[in-house]
Amino acid sequence: MPARLAHLTTVDSLTLELSNDLLDKADEFLELTRKPIVKLGDLRGKTIINVFYEASTRTRTSFELAGKRLGADVVNIGGSASSSSKGETLRDTVKTLDAMHADAIVIRHPASGAADYVAKHTRAAVINAGDGMHEHPTQALLDALTIRRRRGSLQGLLVAICGDIMHSRVARSNIHLLQIMGARVRVVGPPTLMPTDIEKMGVEVHYSMKTGLKDVDIVMMLRLQTERMQGLFVPSISEYFHFFGLDHEKLKFAKPDALIMHPGPMNRGVEIDSEVADDLDRSVIHEQVEMGVAVRMACLEALIGGRRNALAGAAA
Repeated sequence: MPARLAHLTTVDSLTLELSNDLLDKADEFLELTRKPIVKLGDLRGKTIINVFYEASTRTRTSFELAGKRLGADVVNIGGSASSSSKGETLRDTVKTLDAMHADAIVIRHPASGAADYVAKHTRAAVINAGDGMHEHPTQALLDALTIRRRRGSLQGLLVAICGDIMHSRVARSNIHLLQIMGARVRVVGPPTLMPTDIEKMGVEVHYSMKTGLKDVDIVMMLRLQTERMQGLFVPSISEYFHFFGLDHEKLKFAKPDALIMHPGPMNRGVEIDSEVADDLDRSVIHEQVEMGVAVRMACLEALIGGRRNALAGAAA
């Protein structure tokens, strides 16, 4: 697949055609990664630096596995292990990494817009692994792949994204990508956790799980982003679960075969009941994790496969 992206910092850089190309390639990688021994040479000689200023299990590990399975050299840097803990600015960190001639920088940062900032100050391809409350494009792509493999297409599906919409970068990226791929989107949650301009994103807004889940094909739950909250947004955890936590009673409002999704990490008994999360027939939460490695392999290959040779040719 030709590299038609300079960076992947926002879903806005994706078209329907390019999104499907990435998902098609991820499908190919998925079958390969399910084999006992996988070590491809697509990115042999390339260097990927994963810079994570926030804690991560799924995203960081899947990017590391994706790079290594493609044959790249992968370096991981955590916030506490970087010079930012000594007061170094993000710009100086990026200039340092750029001087090391990395082919790709995967960055997670608590500030919205950080990934785009990095992209403007480095020659490397930049992938946004989550920036503040802004976006998380590869999460949206892996969610789309999960749905597509189960439903065949996203066209015409009705998806409910439920919970802490205000603080969720996953919600923003999914809203954009789901609409690009032809799905209709509802957001469901308490008024205190809805962005004030949410209607401008072209979604239906519901403040009740009963109306919000009515006849939906996909139920995508979000965790409460307490680390981003300043002040009291819900009266109590137990009250929040009573009204907005997904259990089998609320799930009855959705279609009988509606899929259950969650980007993780899950807070069981807060936004989702354990019986629902572990429902083998309807929960695709663990499938989402598996899709993550394949999707990130596809993104890395699209961005840096042949990139260094192309840059060298342009310089000559």
